[in-house]
Formats: sequence, structure tokens, C-alpha cells
Amino acid sequence: MIIRKANFAGSWYPDNARECEREINSFLSEKIKASSIENPVGGIVPHAGWYFSGSIACNVIHSLKKNSPPDVFVIFGMHLHSNSPCYIMKEGAWETPFGEIQIEKALAEELTDRFSFNIETPDNFTQDNTIELQLPFVKYFFDDVKIVPIGVPPAKDSLKIGKAVVEIGSKLGLRINILGSTDLTHYGPNYGFIPKGTGQAALDWVRNENDRQVIDTMTAMEPERVITEALSKQNACCAGASATAIAAAKELGAERAEEIAYATSYDKSPGDSFVGYTGIVF
Repeated sequence: MIIRKANFAGSWYPDNARECEREINSFLSEKIKASSIENPVGGIVPHAGWYFSGSIACNVIHSLKKNSPPDVFVIFGMHLHSNSPCYIMKEGAWETPFGEIQIEKALAEELTDRFSFNIETPDNFTQDNTIELQLPFVKYFFDDVKIVPIGVPPAKDSLKIGKAVVEIGSKLGLRINILGSTDLTHYGPNYGFIPKGTGQAALDWVRNENDRQVIDTMTAMEPERVITEALSKQNACCAGASATAIAAAKELGAERAEEIAYATSYDKSPGDSFVGYTGIVF
């Protein structure tokens, strides 16, 4: 089987199982709110390096162990614009420090029959961190699970893919969990976005207003509004991924979403440029 190499191991997260496990155990020991959702089917996770947001992503994915283990994780991500194509890897496997994760080929094949995708392969793909950063957590907590990694732009048509994932998965008899990978406001001179200047007032605005508005829209489970909110206020870098994950979760029967964590890169590395992160379970 051809395996897609882990491009960010050894830099954004450890490249060996022992160090990954050590960090995962550290993340689980942190005081992050436990989800009260009884039968979770997925979540929204951040995708910065583990030093900055790994704890949030780890705890969201760990919270899904409360339910019966899935056959497949469908992970939506990638940094795309509204007019970008969709992407999918439909066969092979993806490397992690805990061993490779195989692609759920039958589900991916049916999706490519129904929708237009740029097909990625283990040796021909767009280098992007949004999905890869989640895979060690998925492999560690759900050893035998398969994945379908999908890049979706912030466009209304992406929501159709989320719904189709559930429809096709049900037809194939697959138990599915969903992840949407996005960071929030990228603020400061490094990102060319400084509508509130710099300093404490700017940080407070990002934390309490700009990020809070898109988080509230996500927890209200309104996928179309997530896209419009993010495009108008620049408060989610991968709104297509989070919105499509919400659409899929609702199709799976999720009726409620719960925020379990929020942080910014400023918390670990203070400066005039920083990024927001949230963890949501549904």
C-alpha cells in the first residue's frame, strides 16, 4: 500500500510514538471542560502546532470515545478560498507516528462519483497542516479506524458533501465520526489584519467579539451562517471545513454543539500577532 508521508511530524508535533504519547497524556491531564454530550458524533478542532493548540484538538477527539468507536473518521480541512476546488484522497494510507491510517476507499469512491474533486494521492498532494495535525490523535484513540480526508472551500455547495458523506456511509453500513479543522481570527501585522490596532484592546476584541461571534454561530449549528460570518469578519481560516462538519453532524442526528475550550497563541507566545482556537463537540 502506498503511504502518504507525514510532512509536519518532527516540527509541528513529535515524529515518534513515545513523544506523541507523552504529549497526549499531558494534554489529557489539563483542566479542559469535559463534554456533557452523551452520544457525540464529531467536533471542530484547531490545527496549529501541538504546542499552541494540540491540547484542544486532543481533548475534542478524546471526548468522542464516549460513544461506540466509528469505522471511519471523515475529516474536513484545508486552507481554501470560496472559488477553490474540493480535494480528496481516495485510496492508500497516511503515515502517523503510531502507524499508518488507511483510507476508507468505498466511501471515498462514491463521493468522487457524485462530486467534482481534485484527487490527491500519497505522492501528489497539496502540503497542508489542517488534517495531518489531527491524525496522531485519531490513530492513538481509535487504532483500527479508517479516514476520508476532504478539503472543502467556504461555499454553500460544500455542505452538500457533508450531507452526502452521511447518506453514503449509512448505505455502506459505516459508523462515521466527523471532524472539521479550523483556526479562528489571524490577527496582527503578520497576517495583515489589524482593524483594532495593537495591544490589549485588540486582544480583547479578538477574544470577546470577533472569535466569539463565529464560535456562537458554530455552536448554534448554523453552517451557512458560519461561512458568511467568516468571510465577512475573517474569524475562521477554514470556514468551509467547520461548516461542512456541522452539516454532516446534523445529518447524523446531532442536535447540540458544545464549546469545551478556547485559547489564543498569545497565551503561549505574547505578541502583536496571534491566532484564536476553539474546540467544539457535537
